[in-house]
Amino acid sequence: QVRLVESGGGLVQAGGSLTLSCAASGSMVRLNAMGWYRQVPGKQRDVVATITRGGVTTYADSVKGRFTISRDNAKNTVYLQMNILKPEDTAVYYCNAAPGSSMYYNWGQGTQVTVSS
Repeated sequence: QVRLVESGGGLVQAGGSLTLSCAASGSMVRLNAMGWYRQVPGKQRDVVATITRGGVTTYADSVKGRFTISRDNAKNTVYLQMNILKPEDTAVYYCNAAPGSSMYYNWGQGTQVTVSS
């Protein structure tokens, strides 16, 4: 069973940067297309960025040009570099298989990102 652990969140001022990490552990782990998602209380979880195993990326319009998703397949880790953060980026961020995948992993605990104005 694959376990996903997100880290790197925190409190940052608007305009600042954070880098999130998502580490996958378990036997026979081989991550395919992965995505970063975010959720605010009372709203659905939305996809922010995705990356294929080969490195092809997509981004939500709201983060395009500010966020960069990357991965290290040898380490089974996916990253999200977030720059020029805005208060509306405040959310709990999660990683999981990208939308459209044939299977999803159990959701991790997420990592809280809070951007102050």
